[in-house]
Amino acid sequence: MAPPTDPTLIYDGECGICRQAVALLERWDREHVLRFVPFQDAARVARFGIALPALAAAMHLILPDGRVYAGADAVPELLRLFPGKRWLAPLFRVPGVLRLARRIYAWIALRRRCLVRGIPGR
Repeated sequence: MAPPTDPTLIYDGECGICRQAVALLERWDREHVLRFVPFQDAARVARFGIALPALAAAMHLILPDGRVYAGADAVPELLRLFPGKRWLAPLFRVPGVLRLARRIYAWIALRRRCLVRGIPGR
C-alpha cells in the first residue's frame, strides 16, 4: 500500500449521516488538505489495501505517513488537520473520552441505516 500524498478519508457514500459529516468536514477544510473517497469507489480505495468489510464498518483516515485511523480514533486526527479545530483534539486524551467516543461511534455505525430517515440527501 502506497500512502496517499494528502490525508484521505474513506467513508460510506451511501450513508446520509456519513455524507453530512463529510459536508461538515469540507466546510472546515478551507485549505483543501483532506481528500474524500466513498468506499463504494472500488478503483480509488483498492490502492489502500483495506478490506471492504472494514471500510463498510467505519470511516478510515489514511495519513501521508501511512498511519491509518478508523472510526472514532480518526476524529482527533481529523481535528488536527483544521487550524480552527485543533484545540479540540487534546480532549480525546482525557481519560475515558476516546473510549466513550468509540462506543458512541459503534452504536451509530450499527444503526446508521435506520437513523438516516428524515436526513436530507439520503
